[in-house]
Formats: sequence, structure tokens, C-alpha cells
Amino acid sequence: MIPVYRWRLAPEGLATFRQLRAMGLRPAGQPVVAQLERPRRRRGPLIAFLYRVDLARPVRPMTPGRWAALAKANAARRVCPACGRDAGYRIPTSLGMCVPCTDAPQLVA
Repeated sequence: MIPVYRWRLAPEGLATFRQLRAMGLRPAGQPVVAQLERPRRRRGPLIAFLYRVDLARPVRPMTPGRWAALAKANAARRVCPACGRDAGYRIPTSLGMCVPCTDAPQLVA
């Protein structure tokens, strides 16, 4: 069982993933050492996992190959599967196609 801390009461030396990233660090495969809970009124608490800052390592730099792969993946997300055109923006997964194809009237067979 890992310790649970209330919001803003975590001890020094522990940080969330986003806090590590803001410091230019990554968890580097270390296990979660604690949990942070932020209470909410009508729903369950927000939960964040805490990692040790002293065991964190620097973020790996992006290589030219990674930049190229990321650009290719983003370009693929811009192409509408219905009409095959470049939408000029990343197509939302909730729609699954570009806005003009979503708004077009559906032909009933």
C-alpha cells in the first residue's frame, strides 16, 4: 500500500509526472512511491501519482528520426478517411472525418 497525501501536503523530494516534465526530467521506470488526492465536491477525488525527484533522469532529446516520425504521424491525422483530402487540421477522433464530410447530408440507399 502506497502512502496517500492530501493536495499541497506532499513532502519535499516527490513530484508528479507533469512537475518532473516541467523540470526537464522523466520518471525513468521508477515505481510510484505515493499518491496525491485533491478532493472534489460531487465526484471522487482527483488522483496524481508521485515519483522521487532524486531518481528521475533527464528527458531524452528528440532525434531527427523521431521528429520525422512525429511529423509523418501528424500529417496522417490530417487526411480525411472519407474524402481523402488534407483538412488543414488534425481530424478529431470524435468525428472520425473532416467537418465538411460530417456536415454533408447522408444519402439513404
